[in-house]
Parts: sequence; C-alpha cells; structure tokens
Amino acid sequence: MTDAKSAIPRVPTQLYLISPLEVGGDFPDRLTRALEAGNGPDGQCVTAFQFRVKGFEGSAGQHEAAALGEPLREICAAHDVAFIVNDDIALAKRLKADGVHLGQDDGTVAEARDALGMQAQIGVTCHASRHLAMEAGEAGADYVAFGAFYPSTTKDKGDAERPEPEILEWWSQIFELPCVAIGGITPENCPPLIAAGADFLAVSGAVWNGDEAKAVKDFVEVLRDGNV
Repeated sequence: MTDAKSAIPRVPTQLYLISPLEVGGDFPDRLTRALEAGNGPDGQCVTAFQFRVKGFEGSAGQHEAAALGEPLREICAAHDVAFIVNDDIALAKRLKADGVHLGQDDGTVAEARDALGMQAQIGVTCHASRHLAMEAGEAGADYVAFGAFYPSTTKDKGDAERPEPEILEWWSQIFELPCVAIGGITPENCPPLIAAGADFLAVSGAVWNGDEAKAVKDFVEVLRDGNV
C-alpha cells in the first residue's frame, strides 16, 4: 500500500450510488435519470454504482439476481460508471462487473482478485476501524469504506461503533488508496465528510426514497461547493 499521499493532488469528491433492495420494475429508468442528473457538461459526479440485492440464494437465485443486474450493468457502461456488485464475488463474475464490494464476512481480497482479475475494483467495508482499513490496503484492495457515519436503514450495524469524520482525514493524509464514506449521508450532512477528505460519498436512501434526479442534483451542488 502506498503512503505519502500529501504529494498527490486532491481529487474532487464524487458520488457512489448504492441501489435499493428492489431493483425491478421501473428502477432501470430511475437509475438512468440519476446518472444523467449527476453527469453533465460541467463534469462527471457519479462515478460508481453498487448493485445491492439480498435473498437470492442457490443457482436459481443467482440466475434471478443476474437477470436484474444485467440491464443495470448496461446502463452504467453507457454512462461510463463503474458497476460494482455487493458482497458476492460469484455474481460479480457472472455479470462481468467492474468490481465487487466485500463486507468483512464476504470473502477475501485475494479470492476476489483471483476470480475477477487484476483490473477489477475491489472495495472493503472497514466500519470505524483503522486496523481493518490498513489490512485491506495491504491485501490489495482498491478502496476502503468507513461508516456508517450517520443513522442508516440501508447499512444498519446496530451497536457497531460509529466513525467520526476524523478517520477520513487521517486516512486521506497518509494513504493514497481512496476512501469511501457511507451511512445515512444526505446533501445536508455531507459537507464535513467532504472537508475531511472522503474520495467518494456512498449514498442510497437519500437518492432512491424520493425524486432521484433532484436528489442527485442536490448532492452535485454541494459537492461542487465543497470541492472548490
């Protein structure tokens, strides 16, 4: 893992969208609207999308999940947005995803790299732990994710320790590896995370629980102010 990040210019914070659990019906159209709202003539603010579904077990479940994911992968490809699969290395491989996001119990970086190849983008959930983040970096992860920073129904960790923005500042000042802030993030509460050095804001409910295009535009406005 490379350190001495101080010599590297700061990359503006960008959005990393996480899907709701329900991605059928009109969700492909909603995803398209969200990506178009975030990527315009002034630049690209949405750079990644995580396909996060639960309860698709066994071969039949994998087939159903893949059927839901494929049109979303195509939409992401058309908008130059990385398509990341949550928790499931086999599904990521089946969908020819750009990468996979691993929780602490979802396999190792080495297993994901072996299955998906050297070009895959592999992220690791590190909660509020500096130790887990450094371990992920040493293992060859492409990014680390800290959170939940705020109360979240998407990433409910119960009594898990909640990180403070200082962990982003610590990480971004020392390590080159990008860091993602996650958990209950809204346009109103994200400025401290941007200021602390988050490379990406991972957002879900704040976008999909209402008008996705307006929500993304609200994030974009805050990001552009915070990234100046």
